[in-house]
Amino acid sequence: MRRIGLSGVLAGLVLASCVPPGKPARPPATTYRPPTPRPAYDAAARRQCLAQLTADGARYSVLPDRDFGNGCSAIGTVQLDDIGMPVSNLGAMTCPLADAFTRWTRDATQKAAQAWLDSPVVKIESFGTYSCRPVNGVAGARLSEHGLSNAVDISGFVLANGRRITVLADWNGPDEYARNFLRAVHDAGCRRFSVVLGPDANALHRNHLHFDMGRGPYCK
Repeated sequence: MRRIGLSGVLAGLVLASCVPPGKPARPPATTYRPPTPRPAYDAAARRQCLAQLTADGARYSVLPDRDFGNGCSAIGTVQLDDIGMPVSNLGAMTCPLADAFTRWTRDATQKAAQAWLDSPVVKIESFGTYSCRPVNGVAGARLSEHGLSNAVDISGFVLANGRRITVLADWNGPDEYARNFLRAVHDAGCRRFSVVLGPDANALHRNHLHFDMGRGPYCK
């Protein structure tokens, strides 16, 4: 009879420990990995960010810090009241996200509209900011930046001439100018936000541009 070496026994034990009997292959849909610990929000950095947000022409309200449990929070956030044009569904945003978004809205969006659409943008449509969920809604994934009020999803733009450009209809739509406009605002986002995801990233982003100030840079 062939004898089994000690290494073989140990390998078998390791494999057995990886797949405990009766344990589900995936965690329930309501769970996700806890967020990676981050440094505490620095009060001086907050003051500096708020001063920059004011200098960039935004009107805003400072919101109280909130902990929603399960790793989700709204720490160092503001509510943008006026950044030169209405934006639907905006909620709490971390100050760095709010400042980057203000500059992207004021500068990049209008420049792209002037270059490609011959009409200024008068309203931006969003899917919102805060949402306590894992990345892409995938069970077991890490916490989304939305769960930290550190992300915003943009779905469409309304022009002064009444036209509406949406990521879903126009990213790969028949109008070359609308396609170029959306790619221009996407690329401008890559220069201002840490992470930018659009329809070319995956099917889950087929109808919006995701901007966040998490760990990057990443642009797709």
